[in-house]
Amino acid sequence: MTALTRTCTAFDAFQRIAQGSLVDVALAVKTVLLKKPDGSILVFDDATGSVIDLDLRGTTAEVVSRLAGSEKAPAARPRDEGGESRPPGRSRGRPRLGVVAREVTLMPRHWQWLAEQRGGASAALRRLVDEARRADHGRTRARTNQERTYRFMSALAGNLAGFEEAARALFAGERERFVEHTATWPPDIRTHALELAWNGTTASENKGSD
Repeated sequence: MTALTRTCTAFDAFQRIAQGSLVDVALAVKTVLLKKPDGSILVFDDATGSVIDLDLRGTTAEVVSRLAGSEKAPAARPRDEGGESRPPGRSRGRPRLGVVAREVTLMPRHWQWLAEQRGGASAALRRLVDEARRADHGRTRARTNQERTYRFMSALAGNLAGFEEAARALFAGERERFVEHTATWPPDIRTHALELAWNGTTASENKGSD
């Protein structure tokens, strides 16, 4: 994920002032701070709910350059099916479109078992992951949504009435109770928390889908 595709949201106190790519939000925040230097602005990563620290010094070009540079990571050396590093010249052919090569660390017995499977280690790992995803029934996604929502809520709504009850409803997956206990919160905080917890849908929209 890069500064162009990483999505985030900025709040000035309880008001949502920008949402979109990290670059776009950073520049929007910079513009707001030029007009309101004492603004209490926090920027949240939409994927994790964590606060993002931004260095907004200098010109627009300098800010964009820093963001683009901070997202770059050194390329890893390719590895063979047994997990050993391969020299750059020993390519095994062009990967299929959409295939991403990353390091996987396993014990020798695991690599041996994978190598014996139909299609080799890579194909076997893909099948195992697909099977696990089908068996998951959305539990992992629900837990991720709960965790990111709680981080966001803790940062901006920790002192608001109904926070503890709303947190319990969040982790219980009870949308109606969550809506009830956040009813008095500032609209932007409440709306964003609902978006993070239930992927942009409200309790009433989901009531008939369970």
